[in-house]
Amino acid sequence: MESSILITEIKFFNILQKGSNSCIFAAQKRFSESHHSLTFTKTSKLTINMTGRKIHLISGLILSIYIGLHLFNHVCSVYSIDKHIEIMNELRHIYRNVFIETILIITVYIQIISGLGLFIVHRKTAFTGFEKLHIWTGLYLAIFFVIHLSAVLAGRYILHLDTNFYFGAAGINYFPFNLFFIPYYALAIISFFGHIASIYAKKIKLNILNLTPKFQAKIILVFGLIFTLIVFYGLTNHFQGVQIPKEYNILIGE
Repeated sequence: MESSILITEIKFFNILQKGSNSCIFAAQKRFSESHHSLTFTKTSKLTINMTGRKIHLISGLILSIYIGLHLFNHVCSVYSIDKHIEIMNELRHIYRNVFIETILIITVYIQIISGLGLFIVHRKTAFTGFEKLHIWTGLYLAIFFVIHLSAVLAGRYILHLDTNFYFGAAGINYFPFNLFFIPYYALAIISFFGHIASIYAKKIKLNILNLTPKFQAKIILVFGLIFTLIVFYGLTNHFQGVQIPKEYNILIGE
């Protein structure tokens, strides 16, 4: 009798043990699948983030070439307004054809969308001065691109104006519009150089003439400030003001 009870207990114990092992195995399998899914999700997000950065970088490099030519053109106004317009007409052979202009407009939209996305992602993880400079100059440039591109396209296709020197100079040289347009354009140029300086400080590791990359980046910033003054020196006819042609009076409400 006792032997029969013992055998029954052993069988019952074995059943419990098998059931327990099955539960443990199922739990382990579920945890493994969950962990794999979580790892896959993190990897996917990382891949998407890296891809977004590459797209932002490539489109930024393309756009920087155009901006460099555009700013060079503005500096030419220091010599004379006619020289500025002459060089602009030459440069338009490059960037005003349908193919190049389409690429530029697409890169601007990419910069706006990806730039805003990167700002949202990194605004809480930016701690150093150059990290903060990077995201905030990027945000301003994104806002500037939206306003500036819209204004230029409206000027060309709605107001039917030649968006040349006078199109930009109108707001800068007439009160009270210059209260908005002077800081608007100045911050855009400074943000452009600030963005480059912050990227330079992050990417470059080589000292030049015993100057650290961060110090070199500060030199880029100072150069940007000086460059901005030179541009405004030209756009305001050496700070003496510009008389705009009558067809551009619509821009200043006349």
